Amino acid sequence: MSLFKARDWWSTVLGEKEEFDQGCLCLADVDNTGNGQGDGAQAEDLLLEVHLRDPILQVEVGKFVSGTEMLHLAVLHSRKLCVYSVSGSLGNVEHGTQYQIKLMYEHNLQRTACNMTYGSFGGVKGRDLICIQSMDGMLMVFEQESYAFGRFLPGSLLPGPLAYSYRTDSFITVSSCRQVESYKYQVLAFATDADKRQETEQQKLGSGKRLVVDWTLNIGEQALDICIVSFNQSASSVFVLGERNFFCLKDNGQIRFMKKLDCSPSCFLPYCSVSEGTINTLIGNHSNMLHVYQDVTLKWATQLPHIPVAVRVGCLHDLKGVIVTLSDDGHLQCSYLGTDPSLFQAPKVESRELNYDELDIELKELQKIIKDVNKSQGVWPMTEREDDLKVSAMVSPNFDSVSQSTDVEVGADLVPSVTVKVTLQNRVTLQKIRLSVYVQPPLVLTCDQFTFEFMAPEMTRTVGFSVYLKGSCLPPELEGNTVVSYSRPTDRNPEGIPRVSQCKFRLPLKLICLPGQPSKTASHKLTIDTNKSPVSLLSLFPGFANQSEDDQVNVMGFRFLGGSRVTLLASKTSQRYRIQSEQFEDLWLITNELIMRLQEYFEKQGIKDFACSFSGSMPLQEYFELIDHHFELRINGEKLKELLSERAVQFRAIQRRLLTRFKDKTPAPLQHLDTLLDGTYKQVIALADAVEENQDNLFQSFTRLKSATHLVILLIGLWQKLSADQIAILEAAFLPLQQDTQELGWEETVDAAISHLLKTCLSKSSKEQALNLSSQLSIPKDTSRLKKHITLLCDRLAKGGRLCLSTDAAAPQTMVMPGGCATIPESDLEERSVEQDSTELFTSHKHLIVETPMPEVSPLQGVSE
Repeated sequence: MSLFKARDWWSTVLGEKEEFDQGCLCLADVDNTGNGQGDGAQAEDLLLEVHLRDPILQVEVGKFVSGTEMLHLAVLHSRKLCVYSVSGSLGNVEHGTQYQIKLMYEHNLQRTACNMTYGSFGGVKGRDLICIQSMDGMLMVFEQESYAFGRFLPGSLLPGPLAYSYRTDSFITVSSCRQVESYKYQVLAFATDADKRQETEQQKLGSGKRLVVDWTLNIGEQALDICIVSFNQSASSVFVLGERNFFCLKDNGQIRFMKKLDCSPSCFLPYCSVSEGTINTLIGNHSNMLHVYQDVTLKWATQLPHIPVAVRVGCLHDLKGVIVTLSDDGHLQCSYLGTDPSLFQAPKVESRELNYDELDIELKELQKIIKDVNKSQGVWPMTEREDDLKVSAMVSPNFDSVSQSTDVEVGADLVPSVTVKVTLQNRVTLQKIRLSVYVQPPLVLTCDQFTFEFMAPEMTRTVGFSVYLKGSCLPPELEGNTVVSYSRPTDRNPEGIPRVSQCKFRLPLKLICLPGQPSKTASHKLTIDTNKSPVSLLSLFPGFANQSEDDQVNVMGFRFLGGSRVTLLASKTSQRYRIQSEQFEDLWLITNELIMRLQEYFEKQGIKDFACSFSGSMPLQEYFELIDHHFELRINGEKLKELLSERAVQFRAIQRRLLTRFKDKTPAPLQHLDTLLDGTYKQVIALADAVEENQDNLFQSFTRLKSATHLVILLIGLWQKLSADQIAILEAAFLPLQQDTQELGWEETVDAAISHLLKTCLSKSSKEQALNLSSQLSIPKDTSRLKKHITLLCDRLAKGGRLCLSTDAAAPQTMVMPGGCATIPESDLEERSVEQDSTELFTSHKHLIVETPMPEVSPLQGVSE
């Protein structure tokens, strides 16, 4: 906070919801009255307001009309330059002088303009010429009513600030190479025309001149503005405002001085020379401050009520040195520097003796009140925050009558779509509401972003969208998530406090699955044990089977839209369910859906002690095969990209050689370079297609890997009866990424997470805790280390390990082994092969659970194995 504030002499707000920049402020005697004064700070302050149809980039005042030395107003639009005359006529009534604006001439631009400058180019007398810089780096010079010429700046990428120095008759700008460049006007005038930018044979012979820079200076940063001043007859100075520094240069580009700024600048103005050899500069910054520098010495700092984007100094109403500032939202202020005397006097304090015993009692009572409030409400008033906005999602029970997946077909099946409606109910005023919806690919949304600028209190908004499957692979989850970000305005913060609310919804299984024929044989099988009698599959999955006579359907087939099949069997004699399929990852969705529907079924029956368990061996070998396939595709993608890069370098090298041959005055044989170019081009196209195909395969493999990972986590949770918090830790470790990339892949991320768990909460000794994990994640050479860590994680859990994230998790744990269970030495575990690990690890624990064998009867006869 500055001690000194700019004293407000006159201020106003311009426009409504408009934006302003440094070129939008010009201080001049535009009506040519000669006194530069208005009629007083009253309603007549607004002399003239005209609505132009095009956006305005910059305004300048100068001698822009031929035949007169009167000042005229130049207005630069993106595709037009207009010059106006502003004049006033004395009114006959109390309204005062009336001002009119008249168009003198205009130029339609062939290129999009960026900025402009003006001056007496070439030393002309009594008139000003205009130079406009386009967005593609072309300088267009206009001699008042006529177009003179256009020149492209060499190597221009992005336009920078532009200024004209009349002492050296040159244009000065800052290029995208972060260097100050100066171009003589005479060199620009005699250089090759911009319409003939391509090099021709006549130019090589010397008929045209090449545009050469006069001098350059590398400042190492982008420039915000350039200003050229001369307060004496001997020399002029070039001031450049950078992002972190401001520079003062001589006419020849040498640095006079530079100053490193403490705050990010927004505008500047060199305005006078108080003492010989020094220049005073005003610099505004993004901290609402205006600094006055004498060369590099800070002389004064004053606070403004806004961030200035343009600053000028002028004489208004015989008041010299008025500082005129303009903000980006249209706050125009005329101020002066000064201070107000402080008239505040502190009142006399009555001296009285303090009773410390009473103060202690009062302090204890206040602490008790604060403690009670914190216990009841917490740090934040949660109820108030949660009641700001209620988000609810409803999935339609039926498919859309007309499917939104018009251009998608999976095999011979028509892909259905289902509508989801999200309702927003707000209690208070909200603004800047943004609703985002996310589903797991390859599920696709017809619209995933909704925006509302404002919602009044007690208002309800409902939006709808459709979801359908796009692709042959299956999504790893059928759960969608809606996230609403909004701002709640308060008295102290009108812009609003940012907050987030979310709501999850579950898509129906029938969106991706159809009834199918049960299969007798399958490569992969899972058995889920329960503690309740088996339930009819018709009650659990209505719509996927025909109702039989005895209402006991214990075999059901599912066919996914991608073509894979899953069979579900319920035992009549035991409390077991079997899921089997030809693909390991396809078991996940049906297994998860079965457990969820069983839980919902028994909750409706009022049974609260329902539980599921898994007593089979953990299918790590099948899981490791999916990991190896995913990792192989990643390695293949790296090799393909390296080959593509090599062929692209070869292609460009052949192009350069051919171009050199074609430019040669004496043609030489091509020596089969054209054949080599054509062959390399075909290789580049083939490699690019291979990269795209590998990326598609990698996406499908990652989707299948996520499904298998969900299944493994579910089985570990059922096997060890893990709590919800422990399962959340496993999901965070095994599913850290939503998208798999070459820079950060699934294998190295999961390996680091599991290594951390083995080092902390699942560690057996202090020696393991002392191991340092690598801080850099890079693609591994193979997956053997990852598979060993996954196997070791399951072994630690089987020995009684506990997953937690508390501070005492790093303490060594005592592994409690059930009676009769043989331990597996850690050294043996590390040395044996990965294939033996996955098959032998869990066979030693099978006798811990008393199993009831299921009868050997054909699945199609109604009884599972």
